[in-house]
Amino acid sequence: MQDQEEFYKKLRDSLESVMKFPSEYMYKFIVPNQENKIAKIKQIFNFSGAVITTKLSKTGKFLSLTILIKADSSEMIIAKYKEVATVEGVISL
Repeated sequence: MQDQEEFYKKLRDSLESVMKFPSEYMYKFIVPNQENKIAKIKQIFNFSGAVITTKLSKTGKFLSLTILIKADSSEMIIAKYKEVATVEGVISL
């Protein structure tokens, strides 16, 4: 748990040093090609303005999700990463 907290603190510092808010932010995730997991991630980003594109892997076992949002703060970005982390098997890029 300590490692995650340190990771998010570094991410927050990095975001705040390079971005001015509000700003566009792009998430990239690799998800097992299971409809319930894909739907859960889409629901997390189901707010006005989120643009979600998908691409199926060659084997069809995974789906990549690229999600573009307008972020109001580094806290908003990190909160979404934490929500997605609750979905089993998701890799954040």
